[in-house]
Amino acid sequence: MGKIKKNFVIENLEVLDISTEGKAIAKHEGLVVFIEGAVPGDVVDVMVHRKKNSFAEGKVHAVRTYSKDRVNAVCTHFGTCGGCKWQNLNYETQLKFKQKYVFDAFTRIGKFEFPELMPIVPNEEPYYYRNKLEFSASNKKWLTLEQIQAEEAIENKNALGFHIPGLFDKILDIDKCHLQEEPSNAIRNALRDYANNNNLSFFDIKNRKGFLRTLLIRSSSTGQTMVLIAVCDWLEKELMDLLAYMKQKFPEVTSWQYTHNDKGNDTLNGLDIKTFHGPSYILESMEGLQFKISAKSFYQTNSAQGYRLYQITREFAGLQGHETVYDLYTGTGTIANFVAKQAKKVVGIEYVDDAIVDAKDNAKTNGLLNTDFYAGDMKLVLNDAFISTHGTPDVVITDPPRAGMELQVIEVLLKILPKKIVYVSCNPSTQARDIALLSPHYRVIKSQAVDMFPQTAHVENVTLLELIA
Repeated sequence: MGKIKKNFVIENLEVLDISTEGKAIAKHEGLVVFIEGAVPGDVVDVMVHRKKNSFAEGKVHAVRTYSKDRVNAVCTHFGTCGGCKWQNLNYETQLKFKQKYVFDAFTRIGKFEFPELMPIVPNEEPYYYRNKLEFSASNKKWLTLEQIQAEEAIENKNALGFHIPGLFDKILDIDKCHLQEEPSNAIRNALRDYANNNNLSFFDIKNRKGFLRTLLIRSSSTGQTMVLIAVCDWLEKELMDLLAYMKQKFPEVTSWQYTHNDKGNDTLNGLDIKTFHGPSYILESMEGLQFKISAKSFYQTNSAQGYRLYQITREFAGLQGHETVYDLYTGTGTIANFVAKQAKKVVGIEYVDDAIVDAKDNAKTNGLLNTDFYAGDMKLVLNDAFISTHGTPDVVITDPPRAGMELQVIEVLLKILPKKIVYVSCNPSTQARDIALLSPHYRVIKSQAVDMFPQTAHVENVTLLELIA
């Protein structure tokens, strides 16, 4: 195989597949080539910018033949913004590759017998499906190729938008995002314009100073909206004037909140959230149940598909009313509270204290008396004493983060052997790995993929495991 150097163009590559990270895949003389900007079926020339012994990475230099599955991206920021990398791939083909990802994960990583795949549940609306977006402010916005080539002096380098992939200090200024319904774009643009017009500084991430730092917008299927503005430099009068202006301009917003963040990251952990106007939460509703969503709450970022995901989870659990259910990684207790009416008792465990406060509050709001919630490290909380106190579960529902379940948690499950395990996952690869560890005592009955995030490679998957008699 000839040596391929960095910034070398490989010509006439046929794109064969697409990776779980959303990059197109081709092969060249035994080398796997990951390509930004291509879709399966394209024939392209690729500019390689990184090469290792077995693979290379690059971007489309020219398209020789366009795939029949290629479509025009709707967003003007496509190709620069790090999100929605599948916008140039038609939605039906996106679903096909997500289904393939689940199947490959279970057969290649899990290496166990897999039942016939149930058709993936599509998202009815491939855009404007998110109920939560977070934007970052910066005094060093990312300049597009067009802006650089214009060779015009850019005096205002303030930006309010998304981080450029791989560059922690550069923010792409977003004009219109197609992920969240209005007034999301109008709020972001009005906030940026107000800050610029009133000479309010934007955050300097390297020096950790500047006034405007982040913007969080949450919405719900009940029509409510929450806006949280985080500032670094504490200028109280300027902040109150800003909030008063935004409240007057957007009277439809239910909750206006703010916080002071001068720490080393943008997360809300450890921050004191203050309410400027309205309640400190918005309400989400499912089947008559109401869930309070605070600024720090975890809730599925696609409300409609989140509801479908919970329906599938409940259906797989097959509860008859006499079961003790453990809901591991319960978050704000949404699944636990959603299935509580069909169970004898539901016990939820979550490591985030604030989430458990929300879970208990939601249970109280909905008059659910058969739920208990506990905060702590899962692998430490779920021990013999805990199980002795709360009873051995008949059904375990687990919805871990992308990294999957800790080995200690799997070992506990193999010790107590609940009759059913319903595994909800945002990462089929780690889900398959964990199920393989459980497979000596469990068989896969069925598995259902749900598309929560159109235009991206991400997919949720629900799998039912039953104890082998």
